[in-house]
Amino acid sequence: MPHPRPVVLVTGAARRIGAAIAQRLHAQGHDLALHCHGSLARMEELAASLEAIRPDSVLVLQADLQAVDAPALLVQRCIARYGRIDGLVNNASNFFATPLGQANATQWDALFAVNARAPFFLAQAAAPHLRQAGGAIVNLADLYAGTPLRGHPLYSAAKAALVSLTRGLAQALAPEVRVNAVAPGAILWPEQVQDAAAREAILRDTALGRAGAPEDIAAAVAWLLSGEAAYVTGQVLHVDGGRTR
Repeated sequence: MPHPRPVVLVTGAARRIGAAIAQRLHAQGHDLALHCHGSLARMEELAASLEAIRPDSVLVLQADLQAVDAPALLVQRCIARYGRIDGLVNNASNFFATPLGQANATQWDALFAVNARAPFFLAQAAAPHLRQAGGAIVNLADLYAGTPLRGHPLYSAAKAALVSLTRGLAQALAPEVRVNAVAPGAILWPEQVQDAAAREAILRDTALGRAGAPEDIAAAVAWLLSGEAAYVTGQVLHVDGGRTR
């Protein structure tokens, strides 16, 4: 008997934006396969809170997305539990500075593996199941894919690669599967942006004059996965308060 509810696999779901996405999708009736890497305790806490609402609705998966075999294994475990995948949200990300003159190949590999390689191979592994379900993929890109962040050329390039992959996958998986991306703006301040003046400068450059919330990104992801976005594919939705206006 097929699993009765739609299933979404979300990477990097233990905290921050990933946790907000998981909570939003679960509230909308999806069962979830939630991936984490180093935040297993927080992942299990979130899963327990969702299971208390609807038992047997969450599968916790732990993996290092830098491992070449991780994407296929995550999809296999999701199918073993649920027998279906209706949506894939590539939210997991690596983010750290790589100033020119200080960057190295290990940093390159770490940033591209998690931000670009893993989303592609997760999509490839999930593709047969997504096609069968008429499903959708949402990748978490970044506004810095278009305008690189100073001191972070490799991160910015990896997110630019993810944007290109979004469009390429939309073409390759059409017409059965839609593929889009969400590019957040100032949502949760990274550790690298703790200076009050730097934050104020970012908000001055944001049309709405304020930071967003993880729930803003979760709402955009949920919409792109839903039937309400049935004629939307190959797009990058900027949820940044007008910063890229």
